[in-house]
Amino acid sequence: MSRDKSNYQYVVTPNVDHIMKLQTDRKFLKIYESASLVLADGQPIIWAARYLNKPLKEKVSGSDLFPLVCGMAAREKLKVFFLGGQEGVAEEAARRLKAKYTELNVAGIYSPPFGFEKNVEENEKIIKLIVDAQPDILFVGLGAPKQEKWIYENLEKIRVPVSLGIGASFDFEAGIIQRAPAWMQKSGLEWFWRFSQEPKRLFRRYFVDDSKFLILLMKEKRKKN
Repeated sequence: MSRDKSNYQYVVTPNVDHIMKLQTDRKFLKIYESASLVLADGQPIIWAARYLNKPLKEKVSGSDLFPLVCGMAAREKLKVFFLGGQEGVAEEAARRLKAKYTELNVAGIYSPPFGFEKNVEENEKIIKLIVDAQPDILFVGLGAPKQEKWIYENLEKIRVPVSLGIGASFDFEAGIIQRAPAWMQKSGLEWFWRFSQEPKRLFRRYFVDDSKFLILLMKEKRKKN
């Protein structure tokens, strides 16, 4: 792949939490507006789009996209880099993915320390690791909006053709966190499954911040009428 800066692209996968953050975080909104590809992550986004008479074809979550893109990279002989996750998690995800896709070339893996984005030396170290590895695809699992902001701010420094923010996908692929059953994903209950696994961390997100999504949806509907 070319390393011309015009070819540096990134993908975002909005869920309800992202939509709510976009209402108050202007930088996050700018990043979304500049994204090369926006994919709906979550059945509620599909339902909301249909309710607003702007139907989307299907849900494509970051957690589903991650292994699919790795499979494509293996077939096409493309190099990937994993950035994020707790120590050892991305390594385990890579091990499992290589077992499925034997030709997968993981050019680098790095789990940054907490607060790394505010540490100039650490940030430069990460950029150098990625530049030296020259991956074709970068997966960043740092959670939103940190992962999207980091990609956007460093897009021309890392010089990677395609970057994707994938949230907790390393944890899912490594088996640290179990994905919801397919029927729960299709019925829009994946959030409840996630909450049942990490109630303390996710209580505010789902029951305080994201509860305002319905109000936002109703306001948007009234604008259309």
